[in-house]
Amino acid sequence: MGLLLDTNAFLWWIAGGHLLSHAAYDAIADSTNRVFFSAVCSWEIAIKLATGKLRVTPDATTWLPDELQKNHFIELPITVAHTMAVEHLSMHHRDPFDRLLIAQAMEENLTIVTRDASFSQYAVSVIRA
Repeated sequence: MGLLLDTNAFLWWIAGGHLLSHAAYDAIADSTNRVFFSAVCSWEIAIKLATGKLRVTPDATTWLPDELQKNHFIELPITVAHTMAVEHLSMHHRDPFDRLLIAQAMEENLTIVTRDASFSQYAVSVIRA
């Protein structure tokens, strides 16, 4: 199975996973699953760090690539197809980061790991974080 981590699921995983649901933890830990980390999440992390809404040390450019490599997470770039798919999403959710993650999951046929219940309103598979 292919998993796409929402930003919260990624941050909880690298913090030890104790905040994740058992289903989410087990899915991410399952070595037969491919786990993707979207550029959307790195963008959101950078913005939250810059605005003080997230505090992580040292600088994300230091630890984030190391965490991706250590956990064997696959980087998922943002493509034109992903951004154009947002146009056709219902407005159940207005957060631009989440809308792009939903579009990526739909375009790439991935299951999203998230705590956000509103993701389930879209035609995308979700594992509750």
